[in-house]
Amino acid sequence: MSLAFFGKGIGSLGWAVVADTSPKEAIGLSGSIFNMFGNVAGIVTPIVIGYLVAQTGSFNGALAFAGVNALITVFSYLVIVKDIRRVELKSAA
Repeated sequence: MSLAFFGKGIGSLGWAVVADTSPKEAIGLSGSIFNMFGNVAGIVTPIVIGYLVAQTGSFNGALAFAGVNALITVFSYLVIVKDIRRVELKSAA
C-alpha cells in the first residue's frame, strides 16, 4: 500500500517537470498534452484495477500494478530523463 501511495506522489512530480522544462512559448500546449496523458491514465488505471480485482478477487494485483508503475517512473526519471533542463525554441526569423 505504501508503494502505491509513493507512486501517486511520484506521478504528481510530473507537473513540476512540465512547468520547469516546457518552452515558454508553448507552455499551454505542453501542459495540455501532459494533461491529456494524465486523463488517459485516469481512465485506463481503474479499468485495469477492476479487471485485476475481478480476475483474482483480491486487491494484491492492483497494488502491485500501482507499485510497478511507480518503479517504472523512478527508473525513467533516473536513467532515461537524467538532466532536466528547459527546452529552448529558436526563432524562425
